Amino acid sequence: MKIDVLTLFPEMFAALNSSVIGKALETKLVELNLINFREFTENKQRHVDDTPFGGGPGMLLMAQPLFSAYDTIDQGDTPRTIILDPGGRRFDQKFASELATEKHLVFICGHYEGFDERVKTLATDEVSLGDFVLSGGELVSMVMMDSVIRLLPGVLGNNESAQDESFANGLLEYPQYTRPREFRGLKVPDILVSGDHQAIRDYQLQEAIKRTKEKRPDLYQEFLAHESSDN
Repeated sequence: MKIDVLTLFPEMFAALNSSVIGKALETKLVELNLINFREFTENKQRHVDDTPFGGGPGMLLMAQPLFSAYDTIDQGDTPRTIILDPGGRRFDQKFASELATEKHLVFICGHYEGFDERVKTLATDEVSLGDFVLSGGELVSMVMMDSVIRLLPGVLGNNESAQDESFANGLLEYPQYTRPREFRGLKVPDILVSGDHQAIRDYQLQEAIKRTKEKRPDLYQEFLAHESSDN
């Protein structure tokens, strides 16, 4: 997968060189290209922002630097271009799985009061992490990249790991344990050491359903609706 990022702060993405994502970059499973769109300004002061027409607080990112930077990106494989915007589609595991099938992603990171509205014509998707405000789009894009990259074949040591995680099947993940079997009076459920693999799978499913019902009733209702439609 190829990922291009239009950003004013490329140094922030150094965090991606660690852990699983760092290995994916090192092994060339992912190619990351950081583009500082300040380098594409056409004014002597190298300003990337200006006051909004009609008045209002704050500054807006101008269209020209972003369009010029975007023009340098290879369009041959029709990249999926993502703008991070509070009014966009809510990011979730289903969306991450969808993006993981793409060959080329582009993230456009905003700052200040946002973008000149014309910048949004570059995007195929407007995306939001939730109903809160951050100082820029870099952290959001890194969160999304982490979620997507770990779903790519070969990134995780065990490709089945992602299939059992929370949200992968519409449920929260079931409780898991490791050695020792007893710690400070807390014991591992006997069924998990029984050797009965079918019984263990049944137990894990029921625990996932129970946990989802208790902690995320909204997901539980969606799960029930999906189960009903399949039947």
